[in-house]
Amino acid sequence: MVRNPAVAGQFYPASPAVLEKEVNSYVKEAKKENALGIISPHAGYIYSGKVAGSIYSRVNIPRDVIIIGPNHTGLGQPEAIMGSGAWHMPGGDIEINSELSGAIVEGSKYLRDDPLAHLREHSLEVQVPFLQHFRKDLRIAPIAMMSMDYSVCLDIGHAIAKAIKGFKEPVLIVASSDMTHYESDISAREKDKKAIDRIVALDPEGLLKTVRDFGITMCGVIPATIMLIACKELGAKEAKLVDYATSGETSGDYEHVVGYAGMIVK
Repeated sequence: MVRNPAVAGQFYPASPAVLEKEVNSYVKEAKKENALGIISPHAGYIYSGKVAGSIYSRVNIPRDVIIIGPNHTGLGQPEAIMGSGAWHMPGGDIEINSELSGAIVEGSKYLRDDPLAHLREHSLEVQVPFLQHFRKDLRIAPIAMMSMDYSVCLDIGHAIAKAIKGFKEPVLIVASSDMTHYESDISAREKDKKAIDRIVALDPEGLLKTVRDFGITMCGVIPATIMLIACKELGAKEAKLVDYATSGETSGDYEHVVGYAGMIVK
């Protein structure tokens, strides 16, 4: 199966040349690091492209990337991977790594191979042009999540770590998430710092609890939690914030912002 773009021309340009020019405007010269996982935002590039560019500019992108994002559409299974086929993107078709995807499914009680869950979901798709900018031979294993249970996060995080250990090649885990939604800039920054502090502490269970206890509308908290669980099992020792911004810096509306964080786990 070939998945067509759901948000080309909306969240990012549909023209390959215009898209490459826009992505290039957000990336920067930076000393690159090897990473186990990252957190990158998934809003329209006009709002979150700067933060996404900052994080992708800082990490070495391997050929194989697992992208975990929230399922905003409600389509398909609550824990869904696309296990084979390709994604048709403006910058060229991207192969699904069926070997890596199959190993993740095999190691999980919950994940199902379900392309329907990915059909219209933007949170994973918007990561791909940045990844393609650095890796033209990119292969992905895309996972869309609706579940909010920590036990499910543990299961899938362990399955991802086990699959990566058995794969023998470098793999990057990308957790796609925006932060606080539609609060004042001051409130968003205060709340988002609480979540960011738990990520820096490599505390996946604490992250999920903090987001729930303080009503932080971090839409990708489950992908971030899964990423942290997997990275810790793979030996993660450090997490750090690379960049943070809110939509108010672009829109000028500081009363109703969305927060964006770019983070590295290594």
